Amino acid sequence: MKQLTIAALAALSLSACASRPESIPASFVSYEKYSGNDCTQLSTYLADARSTLQKVSAMQDSKANMDAATVFLVLVPASKLSGDHAGEVAKLKGEVEAIETAQVKRGCKVARLS
Repeated sequence: MKQLTIAALAALSLSACASRPESIPASFVSYEKYSGNDCTQLSTYLADARSTLQKVSAMQDSKANMDAATVFLVLVPASKLSGDHAGEVAKLKGEVEAIETAQVKRGCKVARLS
């Protein structure tokens, strides 16, 4: 019975851990927000958004790593106490998608990351 309780607590704790950035879906952001910009401006906005997304994703990944360690040690994910950056990652992913869509709609030469 004791093992079952520990296993249940571990499963519950793991399900509450911070998500990895790659598993966070993009929030919807309308491309129309960027439709008044020319290709050069869109390219600049896209570079900035991707850079910020990379930084925030690294912070989110750090939270996920911290959760894995704290759940292992104390069965409580640290992000539940200090918060994580999942909302920011989702918003920034949406911004990147919106800017890319605006570039396509405007007919800009689009440099996609692989």
